[in-house]
Amino acid sequence: MTVKVAINGYGTIGKRVADAVSRQDDMEVMGVTKTRPTYEAKMAIGKGFDLYCAVTDNIPKFKEAGIEIKGNLIDLLKISDVVVDCTPGKMGAANLDLYKKMGVKSIFQGGEKHEMIGRSFNALSNYTENIGVDHTRVVSCNTTGLARTLYPVSTEIGIEKVYATMIRRGPDPNNSKKGPVNAIVPVLKVPSHHGPDLKTVIEGIDIDTMAVAVPTTLMHLHTIVAKLSRPSTTEEVTSIWERTPRVTFVSGGEGITSTAQIMEMARDLIRDRSDMNEIVVWKDGIHVVDDHLYYYQAIHQESDVVPENVDCIRAMFSLTEDNMASIEKTNKALGIN
Repeated sequence: MTVKVAINGYGTIGKRVADAVSRQDDMEVMGVTKTRPTYEAKMAIGKGFDLYCAVTDNIPKFKEAGIEIKGNLIDLLKISDVVVDCTPGKMGAANLDLYKKMGVKSIFQGGEKHEMIGRSFNALSNYTENIGVDHTRVVSCNTTGLARTLYPVSTEIGIEKVYATMIRRGPDPNNSKKGPVNAIVPVLKVPSHHGPDLKTVIEGIDIDTMAVAVPTTLMHLHTIVAKLSRPSTTEEVTSIWERTPRVTFVSGGEGITSTAQIMEMARDLIRDRSDMNEIVVWKDGIHVVDDHLYYYQAIHQESDVVPENVDCIRAMFSLTEDNMASIEKTNKALGIN
C-alpha cells in the first residue's frame, strides 16, 4: 500500500515533512498548500510538489504572481488518504471539522491542544496506541525531546519524579519579527505545558516543568533532573541512550560546548537545511548520583518532529505494527544515525 499524503501548510515544519514523506517508498506526497504566493510556494513547485491554495479567495493572487496551482485545499483532500496539518497553531479545530467532513485522516502538530482530539503520538513511547486511528497529534518539539530520553530510562530503570527546565529559543531563524531580543523571559505559568504534554504520550510519568525564552534562534536546551526508582550509574544510563534511536551524543571535551557548535556539526554532516533530527545529549554532562540522574539535552525545534510525522502515518495506516521497524525505515530514508 502507498499512502497518499497531503501537506496543509508548507512552512517550517510542512516543507520538512514533505521532503521526508517523499523519500519513503510506502508514501506519496499528493500536494502541499500555501495561503499566499510567497517564495516558499515557488520553491515547492521547484521541488516537484503540486501546489494548492489553502484559501480559495487567494487563488487570483497566485495567478497574478504567475504561480501555477492545481486547485484549493478541498481539491487536494479529495485525492489524499491523510493530511499532515502544519498550519499555524490554534487553526486545528476548524481544520479538523473539514478533514472529518472530507473523510480524510489527519495528523496535527504540537501547537494544537491534546484535548482537541484526545490522542497524541510519539514513535518511541506510544506508537501502538495510534495504530489504525483516524486523527492524532504529534507532540511538540520539546515534548518529543523529553519523551525520547526519559521513556527508555523509565522503561529500563524506572523514574519516580522528573524536574526539567526548558530554555527555549525565541523565534525560528527566519522570523525577524519576534523576540526576545535582549532579554530572558520566564514562563510564569507553572508547570509549563511541556510536563502535562509529556503525560499524553508516557502514561503515569510524574514530571514538573518550567520554561524561559532566550534571545537565540538556534535550538532549545533542557536541564533535567530525574529521581530514579533505584540506584544506578552514569554508565548504565549512557548505555540505554546508546541503544535508543534518534538520540545522539556530543562532548564538551571535544569542543562542542554550546548549541552553536551542534548546529555547525549538522552543517559539517551536510544535513538537509542543517537539520538535526536527533536529540543531542552531552555525554560528559550525564551524571548519576545514587538514584538521581542529571543531564543536558539540545532540541532542534525545526526538525526533531519530522520523522515522528512519518512514523505516525505508518501507524495510522497499519503499514507496520512494530514501532522499531518503522523508526528504522524512516531513519534509513532520512539518513538519521
